[in-house]
Amino acid sequence: MSLDAEEMIQLLLKTNKEQEQTITDLRATIKDLRSTIANLNETLDELKRKLFGSSSEKTKASQPVEETVPEAEPTTIVKEHKRVRKKKSVRADLYEALPVVEVPCDIPEEERICPDCDSKMEHLGYKFVREELRITPAKVVRVRYMQETLVCPVCREEDETTILEGKTPKPLLAHSPASPDMVATVMYQKSFLHLPFYRQSKDWLEKGVPVPRETAAHWYNYCALNYLLPVYEALHQELLKREVLHADEVPCQVLHEEGKSATSKSYMWIYLSGTDGLPPIILYDYRSGRSGDHPIEFLSGFTGLLHCDGYAAYGRIEDVVLVCCLVHCRRKFFEAVPKACQKKMKLLDINSEQEIAEPPEGTATDEKLLPAEKGVVFCNRLFYLERLYKGLPAGERKQKRQEQEPAIWNEFWNWLETLKPTGGSKLEKAVNYAFNHKETLMNYLLDGRCEISNNAAERRAKSYVTGRKNFLFHDTVNGATASAIVLSIIETAKANGLNIFQYLYTLLLYMPDYKDEPAGIEQLMPWSEFIKERCTGITDIENVRPENRGNLNI
Repeated sequence: MSLDAEEMIQLLLKTNKEQEQTITDLRATIKDLRSTIANLNETLDELKRKLFGSSSEKTKASQPVEETVPEAEPTTIVKEHKRVRKKKSVRADLYEALPVVEVPCDIPEEERICPDCDSKMEHLGYKFVREELRITPAKVVRVRYMQETLVCPVCREEDETTILEGKTPKPLLAHSPASPDMVATVMYQKSFLHLPFYRQSKDWLEKGVPVPRETAAHWYNYCALNYLLPVYEALHQELLKREVLHADEVPCQVLHEEGKSATSKSYMWIYLSGTDGLPPIILYDYRSGRSGDHPIEFLSGFTGLLHCDGYAAYGRIEDVVLVCCLVHCRRKFFEAVPKACQKKMKLLDINSEQEIAEPPEGTATDEKLLPAEKGVVFCNRLFYLERLYKGLPAGERKQKRQEQEPAIWNEFWNWLETLKPTGGSKLEKAVNYAFNHKETLMNYLLDGRCEISNNAAERRAKSYVTGRKNFLFHDTVNGATASAIVLSIIETAKANGLNIFQYLYTLLLYMPDYKDEPAGIEQLMPWSEFIKERCTGITDIENVRPENRGNLNI
């Protein structure tokens, strides 16, 4: 072989190797580009959903439910599922707490003559014809406390004056017309009905009372920080004694806060007791940020099980066992499901009234499902079992879980190990989220009082967010703190089955005299017999006014 031919062969071999390397590089580039395109499409779809789509996870089911219901309950078959029809209430049951006023519809005297014989007719009786509801609009009156003054006539004759004055109720605010029922109305409308102060001002004006928004805000803040705060602090100390808690946080905005701009984010933290069989406690805590120092400070002294999401700040809390929310994990997989397939999926929750069929076993080997869909189905299988165990005693609930659910978790983790999702995709994020919280996701198995999700805290976050949509922001730190206190009192009262307005009124009625009395505060807690007697049922404050309320039995 000539030298030129050998050089040519070597050149061709070198060129071939370079081409092979180029092909390898191009294939890697194509793979990266495909991954980038997939990620960009996911991002674009997510942005479209946020801008134009629904933010709810609720979707329609694709198959009708085959669950059987008790024969005693009538059912209605609809397209998507089988729903148990609730027993229809009659009016007597709906309005049984309302007072009844009977209006006699008498016949005029000149018409009480028999049309046949012209004799005077006698009364036979009344019969019920119909019923309607009447409401008396709120009416504001001016109440003047007239203090009686007594003088001793005998002492006066001896040039000595002995004067005795009657005792008057202590005002909520000095030199202010604010009364317990008026301030309770402001708090009730702002934090329960989510009515901003400027709208309340218009409503007060219709009643003949000019109450500027600044005045209403001052009443709200002052009374919350001076009279409701001791009750809030007592609830806080009781919450720390519990063994199972939930926590969450939601952003808010405060316009005037030292060291922060008006557009910066602050946070409203939510803490509540778990399903421990004790009276529920729900507390909101305003903080300037989302740092882990805030839950560490608030939960100082708590040692137990803490339900939360995957936010790393909760991991800094010492001496607690974190119970990570499975709903957040499922949401990651659901977001990785193509939008067309999302509409066909059903997300099961243990508290929803609508039932669906039990998810099938063998999820990991189901070739009809995409990987992200399999992740959702795994979670649904666990939620289905949790729904069956709902309402069981803690010990029995734990036993049932230990018998059924570890096998599903093992199948889930083994399946995740086989996945090789595209780098940066939503599926990869879901898989990483699950692995990063593997231990905490399963910690609910440790105690029958634990829940598989943190939905209880998220529902309370929604109560604040609903109000935030109306008032938009807090003006000052004191206003945000006062809102946290009042909302805590309202949500705790609601959870304990109390009349919310009645409880706010009762606290404002007694706290001016008992805010420094621990025994008095204890008697005003939402589970005390005194409060249950006074604040259960419909609103009725006519017979309990500042001048005749009496004293607490302490």
